[in-house]
Amino acid sequence: MEQFLLENTERYKRLVAAFKPSALDKKGINSAAASPEIVVCTRVRPMLEDEVAEGFPCGVYPRGATNTVDLHELKRPVRGLPTLSSSHYTVDRVFGPEDSTADVYESVVKPIVPWAWGGGIATVFCYGQTASGKSYTTAGLEKCVAESLMGGSLDGERKIYISVVELAGRTAYDLLNERKEISILEDSFGTTQLAGALEHRVANKESLLGHIEAAAGLRRTAPTLKNDNSSRSHAICRLRFENPAMKSAEEGLLYLIDLAGSEAARDKTTHDATRMKEAKEINTSLSVLKDCIRGRALADAEFYAGRISKAPAYIPFRQSILTKTLKHVFDPTSTRSCKTVVVACVNPCLADIGASKNTLRYAEMLRVVGPKPKMAEYDPWVPATWNNEQLQSWIESNSGQPPIDPLLLAPSESGLQLLRLPIPEFLTRCLKTEGATPEQAQAFQTKFWAMHVDSQRRSRYINANKAAGDGKAAAAGDNVVSRLASLDSSADPEPDAGSVPFKERIRPGMVVRWQTRPEYGSFAVGGKAYAMVMCPVHAVGERVRDVKGVQVNPQSEDAAERKGETYLCALVTPSLLPGSYGISLWRQVVVKVEDMVAEVLMEWDEATRYYYMTV
Repeated sequence: MEQFLLENTERYKRLVAAFKPSALDKKGINSAAASPEIVVCTRVRPMLEDEVAEGFPCGVYPRGATNTVDLHELKRPVRGLPTLSSSHYTVDRVFGPEDSTADVYESVVKPIVPWAWGGGIATVFCYGQTASGKSYTTAGLEKCVAESLMGGSLDGERKIYISVVELAGRTAYDLLNERKEISILEDSFGTTQLAGALEHRVANKESLLGHIEAAAGLRRTAPTLKNDNSSRSHAICRLRFENPAMKSAEEGLLYLIDLAGSEAARDKTTHDATRMKEAKEINTSLSVLKDCIRGRALADAEFYAGRISKAPAYIPFRQSILTKTLKHVFDPTSTRSCKTVVVACVNPCLADIGASKNTLRYAEMLRVVGPKPKMAEYDPWVPATWNNEQLQSWIESNSGQPPIDPLLLAPSESGLQLLRLPIPEFLTRCLKTEGATPEQAQAFQTKFWAMHVDSQRRSRYINANKAAGDGKAAAAGDNVVSRLASLDSSADPEPDAGSVPFKERIRPGMVVRWQTRPEYGSFAVGGKAYAMVMCPVHAVGERVRDVKGVQVNPQSEDAAERKGETYLCALVTPSLLPGSYGISLWRQVVVKVEDMVAEVLMEWDEATRYYYMTV
């Protein structure tokens, strides 16, 4: 085949020069990504010196200022002269031979680094035929990421940890621990863990890059038809970010993944049985990866289109050790916010046009162009329908005291976009408001999400009533949600409660933050203690004792003088889930009014069976 191409190079060049591309449809015009959660781009590397020296022409051409690539093949006819077969492929961004790795980073990777830094999950895949520039691109992107992380341009401080694992066949190895074998397991919460892999904390760019280079030196390679030093495994570099200011917040994750080079089955004439078995395993894992990325993109498209699916989309992430390791990136039931970038690296040489065609076809299939979301009619009960102006107005009126600055929390986001914001980033933005406390930020975030969950419950209620022919379904849904909210909150139901100091309206069920005395000092968590008022001390019998075993109402003259000033309260303590609390009704303490610092509003969440702070 190569001899046929060399003999007809001049004719091929003439045919390419005479080629007139067809008009592109709207998806071929350079525009924003098809999905806001996944960006698929193509990088066409320059022709190599040995390819040019052998006389092979270029077969892949980015089409001007569009996101489309033209690919030209030379076909051998049964009789007559060779003909040109052309095809084009559309992705979100196209990078040509003149674009550097820094250009790729600035355009598609740099925007997702703050996302991971803020508590989300960001993943970068480099995919393509062996010798197409995957490892070169990955290494360049890793250097750019190190510059961003250690350059001081990101808000706040983080503890940064790195781990690098290799997936070869069905086995995983730790490349930062002398290539020791590790296990990929799911814990009791369904989270995938790299059991046995070591994490190393890094404090500067040199340390970070040093670990990456050490891991690269231990990666499995072998000679193939196209590359004497081809990567025969998937390498996953995971960066984990802990926020010291929010110890209970979920950590951010950034994955930089150099996928194994794909090989064609036709290469069996030059590869032995071991190499062909490797190629089969690699191609199988890449096929599963494609199904998982596309499945998650379709699920995200449904979400942004405002559709509520009865059942989550089926995504086969357990069919491959690669996708099982990255389960939280693909799992549609996951609550974590994920952003993904796929860089499809393409070899432009005409001799490799078949492999390049497969790479471009693979990349194009990852790009999901869903229906353009219709702007839903504004509904004050449904945050997903709010534009930026409506969202900012709601934030200012419902974020407690002091009001969270809406320009700091949602400078440009809609209600739907703010729902996708990682929780640590949401809290960080809230705390930029002068006077805002971590408790207020957490409570407001919980309130916002609770409203979103209630709106979905309301939608199902309305749809059920409409199906039954009830024309007043919307009003009934509003009443149901309103009634549930009032019953599940510790807020004072009286309309004038906000204008009366809380110490003048203490009542059973009120939750307060209080200053512990020495006898109760052990019940303060993080320097703060919370309790739910039950009744005045003088109202209890003489057999009642507090959590320390001390009699609550000794019936003394001193106790009689303190009527109405001291209350029997139940301890409110942090629970299992982040931001959740439990009320320990049988762990009782005595709290003086003078030790009560502030009222704390709490709501009961039926789904998790926990209490959460609100504003």
